[in-house]
Amino acid sequence: MNKDRWHLIEEEDGSVTLTRRVPARFDLAVEGHLPEASRARVAHRLRQDMWRALRHLRGFAPVVRIWRETDGLRVRAGGAVTGRVARAAAEARITALFEDPARVARWTGSGR
Repeated sequence: MNKDRWHLIEEEDGSVTLTRRVPARFDLAVEGHLPEASRARVAHRLRQDMWRALRHLRGFAPVVRIWRETDGLRVRAGGAVTGRVARAAAEARITALFEDPARVARWTGSGR
């Protein structure tokens, strides 16, 4: 486990998990596929964008888990929420992040 200031990076069974709280908990989550890139870079940048999109959720603690597949990266993004949450709406906001080509390019370093 590597501590990067406030966030922990755990490597386990071929996956990388970026979280602030241990154990990492997914009260809400969305999975997506991304092109091959640095898992740590993707995790940090996705966490930042997810926090910006969902910071209004009471007690939200983002979690990003990434593992390699033969054709790129599989990503599970979401996190823990201590307050009440409209789960479908929150997950739709995360899905919108995955559907934004500019964000994906920033996360993966493509398009330079």
